[in-house]
Amino acid sequence: MKKFNIAKSRRLRGTPYSSRIEHQGVTSYTIYNHMLLPASFGSLEDSYHHLKEHVQIWDVAAERQVEISGRDSSKLVQLMTCRDLTKSKIGRCYYCPIIDDNGCMINDPVILKLKDDKWWISIADSDVILFAKGLAIGKKLDVNITEPDVNIIAVQGPKSFDLMGKIFGIKIKDMKFFGFDYFNFGGDDHLIARSGWSKQGGYEIYVNHKKSGLELYDKLFDEGKEFNVKPGCPNLIERIESGLLSYGNDMDNNDNPYECGLDKYVNIDSNVEFLGKDKLIQSSKNGIQKKLMGVQIDIKNISVTESLNLFDNNNKVIGELRSAVFSPHFNKVIGIAMLFKANWEISTKFKINIDGKSVNGTVCDLPFI
Repeated sequence: MKKFNIAKSRRLRGTPYSSRIEHQGVTSYTIYNHMLLPASFGSLEDSYHHLKEHVQIWDVAAERQVEISGRDSSKLVQLMTCRDLTKSKIGRCYYCPIIDDNGCMINDPVILKLKDDKWWISIADSDVILFAKGLAIGKKLDVNITEPDVNIIAVQGPKSFDLMGKIFGIKIKDMKFFGFDYFNFGGDDHLIARSGWSKQGGYEIYVNHKKSGLELYDKLFDEGKEFNVKPGCPNLIERIESGLLSYGNDMDNNDNPYECGLDKYVNIDSNVEFLGKDKLIQSSKNGIQKKLMGVQIDIKNISVTESLNLFDNNNKVIGELRSAVFSPHFNKVIGIAMLFKANWEISTKFKINIDGKSVNGTVCDLPFI
């Protein structure tokens, strides 16, 4: 297959760290929030093993922030998500499904409460800022909505705690999961959260001082040599094994939070007002007709760039495969699929056509590990 380059422009831009990662050998990109997001540094499987054993530095600047501030900021943020944030605390992060008037997924960001009247919505891949502005205009809310120039560096892996402690001091190792605080580097304070898109542990550094951010990026590699530090990126194998959902891949605006297994983030019994609440109440009463589940497929290789149908023995479609990858742990392909109600029970058998060949598979639970 002939390969093509992607031309950068103001519509599709790099990050402050692009020159670093290209020098470090990035081998592929994906597009995320109109930006280049590194997708691989050589072998996906080698990077998977390294992430689980050591520490990696990720350029995840494409994880953009929607800043909402002002008198009605809390009202607007709550209107956007089905999770009750009335008891949220400054200095904490909250995973929050954002839904539309039909109760379907717009995004699944992490929301940071910076002040009582200032929030950052750290978004997955969709234009949440336009959604927020539309709601604010329609509801005549007194808010200011912007995209601050914040470019995240993620430090992930079991040795990330020692590396970050070496640079910022032992206090950072005591930070609770999904907590954040401010730490000084190069004369600038950086918001650092105990978070990241892996289950191997780590931090996300919300860099809004580019000069000291670049110096910090280099410092992480200099100080990380004793921990076998390497450049990396969100790893497809690790995230599927861990059951970490990807908006736009595993779920989209046709799915509601119940169908995506996000029940614990849906607070329909609270008194808070949010968009699509009536639809989710109805869905809760009537039950869902489809559900995200794990699948194991008896094959050693697969590339999923679009949904693939799953069939029963009568050749009836019972769902669709949305993400999949070969897992070294299971020695087979594992994936995330949306299954219809009659077929989502664990151990249900199915068939899938891959490159013109019918392959067997089995439904299982999430997460895999």
